[in-house]
Amino acid sequence: MKDLVVLAYSGGLDTSVSIKWLQKEYSLNVITVTVEVGQKADFKAIGEKAEKLGAVKHYSLDGKDEFAEKYVFPAIKANALYGGKYPLNSALSRPLIASKLVEIAKKEGVSNVAHGCTGKGNDQVRFDVTIKSLAPDLNIIAPVREWNLSRDEEIKFAEDNGIPVPVTHNSPYSIDENLWGRSIECGVLDIPDQEPPKDVFKWITLPEKAPDEPKYITITFEKGSPKAIDDENLKPAELIMTLNQIVGTHGVGLIDHMEDRLVGIKSREVYECPAATVLLDAHFDLEKMVLTRHEVQFKQIIDAKWAFLVYSGLWMDPLKNDLEAFINKTQTCVSGDVKLKLYKGNSQVVGRSSPMSLYNHDLATYNVDTTFDQAWSPGFIEIWGLATKTANIVKRKAKKK
Repeated sequence: MKDLVVLAYSGGLDTSVSIKWLQKEYSLNVITVTVEVGQKADFKAIGEKAEKLGAVKHYSLDGKDEFAEKYVFPAIKANALYGGKYPLNSALSRPLIASKLVEIAKKEGVSNVAHGCTGKGNDQVRFDVTIKSLAPDLNIIAPVREWNLSRDEEIKFAEDNGIPVPVTHNSPYSIDENLWGRSIECGVLDIPDQEPPKDVFKWITLPEKAPDEPKYITITFEKGSPKAIDDENLKPAELIMTLNQIVGTHGVGLIDHMEDRLVGIKSREVYECPAATVLLDAHFDLEKMVLTRHEVQFKQIIDAKWAFLVYSGLWMDPLKNDLEAFINKTQTCVSGDVKLKLYKGNSQVVGRSSPMSLYNHDLATYNVDTTFDQAWSPGFIEIWGLATKTANIVKRKAKKK
């Protein structure tokens, strides 16, 4: 019997081509694994397609709740945005999928695993480092990377080998979906000065076509994690997917930005991330209400490092756990409600409340009954600006000489 390989299988172009490559070039029998992380797909059809392409066994695993609770919620607590824009939707799912790949490989007693990542992207790093960290003895095969296949070459190979794929030369988009967002790449999107065609967006109503009336929603957080929408408690995955529908209807969550890939390439990236956009915004706003200025400022440094580690495939690195120890400590008081207004592509925080709020109305108000004594200010200003004033006096003296 031929040796076996366990392939992370999405049903798309890269992984469908990989089944045939593994069979033809490596003489391997292929076991496919599909992990459900909130992508809108027919998982029964994906399994049937894998078997039609020659897979000897197929696993379909439901990982939605695990993904939401153990990967997405930590990202919310870390206000995780790479480059100030990207909420790490694809990056967060890769270590989960890689861990399931290792799990099935061990279950089947297989020494080979494979993925459909290219040599130009970040996903190859995320898969390889996670797999090597969990099971260093496994042999990793990446057909698309190893044969240096271009997108057009893959499409032609699929056509020549009767592989049905959801892309053509005229519609060559590469799509990745999970409950935290949808990424769209390739085709005209590779040209950074051209507006994305309207047909690439599937989750979000274009702002100009969004409802004419604003929508108000209130998100409840408990120790940094979202728990309810408008007082309705929901499970993690359900909460995020519900928000995707509500927020996307109002045109919120379109992201189009320039990204620095780990391999050193500048890339234009387009995402639809409705739930991520409002949850991260609401969470950070609540943090600013309940944390001290020093905590907020220092945590931004920690958050940025956490996001970089996840983006760059280091989910398993000990430093990430170290950073999370600090992040989780700060979240003990991040509980409360945040009210948002959604209107034609914009999301605005319009209210917030928390039992742990550091806001003191009696101090902040400009009314005559404020408890803040303005007589304190001159002395504070004198001491606060002393170093700056002294430096400028010295510079003026030196200039006169």
